[in-house]
Amino acid sequence: MSRLAKNPAAVAEAPTLSQFAPAKINLFLHITGKREDGYHNLQTVFRLLDWGDTLHFWRHEQQISLFSADAANAIAETAMTTAVKVDVVASKLVELTGADSITQSPADNLIIKAAQALLDYLVQTSSTAHASLLLQTLPQITIKIDKIIPMGAGLGGGSSNAATTLLALNELWQLNLSQSVLLEIAAKIGADVPIFIFNQDAIAESIGEQLTPIHLPKQRYLMLLPQAHVNTAKLFAHPDLCRDYPALPLSQIAADSLEYLWALTPPYHNVFEPVVCQLAAPVKAALTYLQSLASELSEPNSTTGQQNIKARMTGSGSTVFLPLPQTINTDLALWIKEAPCSAVIVDSLFGE
Repeated sequence: MSRLAKNPAAVAEAPTLSQFAPAKINLFLHITGKREDGYHNLQTVFRLLDWGDTLHFWRHEQQISLFSADAANAIAETAMTTAVKVDVVASKLVELTGADSITQSPADNLIIKAAQALLDYLVQTSSTAHASLLLQTLPQITIKIDKIIPMGAGLGGGSSNAATTLLALNELWQLNLSQSVLLEIAAKIGADVPIFIFNQDAIAESIGEQLTPIHLPKQRYLMLLPQAHVNTAKLFAHPDLCRDYPALPLSQIAADSLEYLWALTPPYHNVFEPVVCQLAAPVKAALTYLQSLASELSEPNSTTGQQNIKARMTGSGSTVFLPLPQTINTDLALWIKEAPCSAVIVDSLFGE
C-alpha cells in the first residue's frame, strides 16, 4: 500500500505532496541481550496503525546548491567528498514549520535529521565527477507537520516523521533511491525509523532494524494515551528490567501469532511494562482501566479464538492498548468517555 498522495493539479498554495505518517505499536517486546556497542538486542512484532501524523511538502522553484561555498572549496582542494559536511546547506534546502512544540531547534527534529542523513548519503556515495558535484542543485522544500502522535508515547511518531521525510524527499528530489538504500539511511537516524520505510507489519530483531514481514489479521484497538514519560536510560538501568530474555526462532514467532495478538500468552511479554508501571502512575492507571474492560471481553469468542484478551503497553511506554473483536456488544463511546486519559479507537493499517 502506497502512502504517497500527490496533488499535481493543486494551486500554488497547496502542497506538492502530502503523506501520511502512521503510528506503530509493539504487540510484544523482549530484550535478548546487550551488544558490544552498548545497545541492546530485542525481538518484537511491529504493527502499523491507520492513525498518525500528516506531513505536507512544498517543492519550490528555487534551486539550492548541494554544497556551501566552503564545502565546494574543500572538495576542489582535497577531492574527498566523504569528508565534507553539508549541515548548513541542509538547513537552507529544507524548512520545517508547525514543529515548534516538538523541539526547541528545528535542527534537533528528526525530520531535519532525516534530510541531513539523506544529503550525507548523496555526498558520500556520489560517483559523479567533482566538477559536476560543485554545480549540483536541488529544489528547496518546505515541510509542515500536522501532529497527532504524542511525543514519548511509544508509538514511533518522530521515527515515522523521519521515514516519511526520506520517502517524500526521494520523490520530490527525483533521487530514485531503492527501498534497501532508504532502509540503510533510516537505520542511521534511529532504531524505529526502518519499520516505517519497510511499510508493513514485521518481526524486528537486533536494535529494530532487522525486519522480517509477518502477515496478521486486521485488528482494532482501544488505545489510551496517558501524559507520562519515563526516561529511557532510567528504564534500562532499572534493576527489575529483564535484559536477557531468550531469543525465539522467527518461525515460532510467526506461528504463534494468536499468543500475542489477543492474550499475550507466555513466552510473550513487554519487558518494559512492569517497570514503567512502577515509575509512572498514569500508565498503571490507564492499564488497570483497560484490564477492567478486558474482563468484559474474556469469554470464548469465535473472532479471536481466545478465551482471554489482554491489554498491554507499547514500546517503552506510555501508550497502552486493548485489542477489540471486530463485533462487540459494547458502548465504545462510553469506554472512551470514562477513560482516565485521552483515548482513541484505531485499526491496523494492514491485515488479511
